[in-house]
Amino acid sequence: MIPLVDERIERYAAEHTSSPSELLERILRETEASRKDAQMLTGIAEGQLLSLLVKVSGARRVLEVGMFTGYSALSMAAALPDEGELVTCEVDPEVVEVAKRYFNESPDGRKIRILIGPALKTLAELEGPFDFAFLDADKQNYPAYYDRLMDLVRPGGIIAVDNVLWSGEVLDPKDEEARAIHALNEKVKMDKRVEHVLATVRDGLLIVRKGD
Repeated sequence: MIPLVDERIERYAAEHTSSPSELLERILRETEASRKDAQMLTGIAEGQLLSLLVKVSGARRVLEVGMFTGYSALSMAAALPDEGELVTCEVDPEVVEVAKRYFNESPDGRKIRILIGPALKTLAELEGPFDFAFLDADKQNYPAYYDRLMDLVRPGGIIAVDNVLWSGEVLDPKDEEARAIHALNEKVKMDKRVEHVLATVRDGLLIVRKGD
């Protein structure tokens, strides 16, 4: 897929965003060097945005669906208070081992609890409430994930969903992933329980606030 944002603009935005920690820099470098799917990594600007959203919302309990190598989880955990908790769902044991190495090095790693397995099954067994949720998992299940996250997030809580523009393919969705993302965007658009904005950050970030 073709990136929506010019690489020069991405680089400029990163250069004018609060710098990530040394540990986050290392996750970024290792992921880019070792994985063909490194584009799945949350970038510097989006990672900082997630951190700020967690901080300004006063979240104490965060749920992440789709951890990958741990960049976004560690970004959000750093914004939690000392007694805060981040529960993250991941199906791939290989990336879990990468993330664990970095979590073990970080003072914020103790706030993170990893649940390994298919996320829909994991979410069905979880108990809320959560203050904040971040969704960045398999796109085909986005509408189903959203429904469950709406059950788990407290009134007034926030759900952030990544890749909701899918390199512009949502404008004329032809494959299963694009159709599922478009279906989610339409679902949220029609959902009277929420306030929302679809921001053109990287590949699109949908920010939803559940009504009180």
